[in-house]
Amino acid sequence: MINTQRPSYDELVVRLGAPVAVEDARSRWGSLVKAARNGDTTLITRERWEWAALVPLSRVRGMLTGLSMVPVSTARSKLGDLVRQVADPYYDEPVLLARHRAPVAALIAARSLLASPASPLRPEADALLSGGHSITLTRDPVGELVIAIARDQDGDEIAAGAGRDAAEALRALAGPRRHLDSSSS
Repeated sequence: MINTQRPSYDELVVRLGAPVAVEDARSRWGSLVKAARNGDTTLITRERWEWAALVPLSRVRGMLTGLSMVPVSTARSKLGDLVRQVADPYYDEPVLLARHRAPVAALIAARSLLASPASPLRPEADALLSGGHSITLTRDPVGELVIAIARDQDGDEIAAGAGRDAAEALRALAGPRRHLDSSSS
């Protein structure tokens, strides 16, 4: 069941700073996207209760393939709608922001950055390897990203991450993720 209660974002404000209103984000859009590419996270709010986060690709859970992708210039003009889309409790997918068809950053629901006891942490790459799992690295020829996929001894995918290079893709394996099992598709 989906929790439709509005979360308290106080923890995020302490960690990341006050949110930027959509209108202010539009006026500073170029610098905010550049900051996200460099690893910074910016909270963006619409009408006080819809919160999104502009994040680097390494903060996006799982595979990037198949996610919605919007050109950075288009995202600026549609920012309010995009914040509403990712903040919707029934919509749990990030929106990738692209330059020349290559993802550079993403908009995600701010609630996904909150610590949640129900969402397990993705194990670090070293822990996965020492636990007998395997990790494969591949380059996505379209998005120019490196993709890391961790599999258990049976070959089932247990974690995935992506980044601009192998190190970033492996670090992405250490972020929060959804629990993957045979019932989730």
